[in-house]
Amino acid sequence: MAGSSPVAAKGAAKGAAKGAAKGAAISIGVYAGGGRKKSGGRVAFEQITLEIEGRVAVVTLNRPEQLNTWTDVMSSELSAAMYACDEDDNVRAIVVTGAGRAFCAGADISGGDSAFAPRQRAKQNRPPLWPYMVRKPVIAAINGAAIGVGITYPMLADVRLVAEHAKIGFAMVRRGILPELASHLTVAQVAGFSNAADLLLTGRIVTGPAAVAMGLASECLPKDELMPRAMAIAEDVAANTAPVSVALSKKLLWQGLASKIPEMMQREGEILQFLGTSPDMKEGVLSFLEKRPPEWKMSVTEHMPEGY
Repeated sequence: MAGSSPVAAKGAAKGAAKGAAKGAAISIGVYAGGGRKKSGGRVAFEQITLEIEGRVAVVTLNRPEQLNTWTDVMSSELSAAMYACDEDDNVRAIVVTGAGRAFCAGADISGGDSAFAPRQRAKQNRPPLWPYMVRKPVIAAINGAAIGVGITYPMLADVRLVAEHAKIGFAMVRRGILPELASHLTVAQVAGFSNAADLLLTGRIVTGPAAVAMGLASECLPKDELMPRAMAIAEDVAANTAPVSVALSKKLLWQGLASKIPEMMQREGEILQFLGTSPDMKEGVLSFLEKRPPEWKMSVTEHMPEGY
């Protein structure tokens, strides 16, 4: 995401500004960490796509064969896409969804118990730009499985729509780690403390209707109606609202929570560093991969980190 700035295909930005044909998608590239430079300074994303439909940006997690599992590359590219959309006045709203049958099935743990181990990340020139920080509405269209980071990331969006069949779970405690991306704040804010405790402390799976009942999402729809509904909301914003008014209203909506999110992310990150090499993390991942009940090794009387 270093030095991100939108670079449209020649003539695309002007064409979109004049009003692209309805439903026509214009692919754009950005200077993004992990991208591959193409001629004319364009960059192709590796694990997401970014398209402009009229004045709506559609960001798609694009690892369908891996159920869009999360990687450092995907994280960097999503941030770059958010910067591109935030800085492009032609874009008035953003829809985030997943390719194939999943939204995001959590972290990529194909590497086994090293998946959550602390590691050196590539240096970025700009800090991550999360959906709540973008000055336009961000709508998450959760089209399928949203597990772990697959649900903590859309909790940072403004609106969540969910497919009826989607399976949603903050499954981290079942892998020997804990939820991140300030979900200890966002889930309690939108769903209430009791529902947040239920979801975060059990890691259980709920489906679309239950997610709406608990307040995690505002609407639950059949899968084939999900994207049309998300696009309709985004297009309504683009056609009928003043951009500065929307940006300021969003700023105020998030203001109380936004001031606490960086601190919570830092605290969660510190605990994840501790748990990332723990026996319980290794057992949680291995038992999942081996499809067997976990046999936890740690105890709260002997293995809590200092200060907790």
